[in-house]
Amino acid sequence: MRQLFEIDLKDYEDCNRVFSRPSARGIIFRDGNKIALVYSKNEKYYKFPGGGIHENEDPKDALIREVREEVGLIVIPESICEFGSVMRRQKSNVSPHTIFEQDNFYYICKITDQIVAQNLDHYEAEAGFVLRFVDLDEAIHMNSAYKSEDYFNEIMIKRETKVLQLIKDEIQ
Repeated sequence: MRQLFEIDLKDYEDCNRVFSRPSARGIIFRDGNKIALVYSKNEKYYKFPGGGIHENEDPKDALIREVREEVGLIVIPESICEFGSVMRRQKSNVSPHTIFEQDNFYYICKITDQIVAQNLDHYEAEAGFVLRFVDLDEAIHMNSAYKSEDYFNEIMIKRETKVLQLIKDEIQ
């Protein structure tokens, strides 16, 4: 898979461990120019539906599972195609002396017409995750204004915003 870009904060000079958490994320269009995104009602940002790949789990299987859990959309397996990856590396906000390393694999995919109930983790429910179909410009605009006391979240949203902009650039 082609690497789109890398985010390396190089803020981990005192770290001696690495925690790796790869993820799979869906790029899903509907009605031509509307993209399916997770909207955080509490934090006011957009992110791609998807999440962590379990140990020994195929990334495409993780994509299907995570999209269903986060937004209730059913991915059509044979429609999945690679878009690109983003490596994120920074000091962990949870574990001391640990580097957080995340390969984010983005896939373009199609969905069925069916929407099922979300199955959110505790933190996702607290963030108020809901499915929204929005214009790329709306998502880019909202994310560009996003500020948080949690710098870890800010870096995640900067990543998502940059991928949104890359998608916009490619389809124009």
